[in-house]
Amino acid sequence: MRGEIVNEIEQQAFIFGNIFVLANRLQVLGDAFDKNITIKQWLFLACVAQFKSAPTVSEVAEHIGYSRQNAKRMADALEQREFVRIVKDNTDARALRIHLTPKFNDYFESRRQKEVAFIQNLFHGFDLKLTSGLYQGLIQLTENMITMEKENAEVKE
Repeated sequence: MRGEIVNEIEQQAFIFGNIFVLANRLQVLGDAFDKNITIKQWLFLACVAQFKSAPTVSEVAEHIGYSRQNAKRMADALEQREFVRIVKDNTDARALRIHLTPKFNDYFESRRQKEVAFIQNLFHGFDLKLTSGLYQGLIQLTENMITMEKENAEVKE
């Protein structure tokens, strides 16, 4: 396909398939980046850090696209490593909130420059237009997937 003129549906099919390939390759690169934490653990922690206050396990699961059980398993593993604390919610005993620890802050601050270099290397050769286009495309793809997930949930009901 490279170098050939392809139509829009062929490009979309290529993108669709390549997302899976890229996800696998990113996981390998990310896991090699730091032997102390996996890329999936990093993603989980980055998601928790995006919330203004300690999110519930269910909120993180929904944000990342994990099942609640997988999110709980990830949170438990990270709690054993002392990156998070899992605490029952004050108002809803069924809800578990994930709190980042000082160890999380110290550890990730110590690797911040290495992370910046990783991202810069990953996007080497991208200009602002290409970066912006990919960014906007991923936002639209995410919105479309959310719509499709809602439609699938309605069909199951």
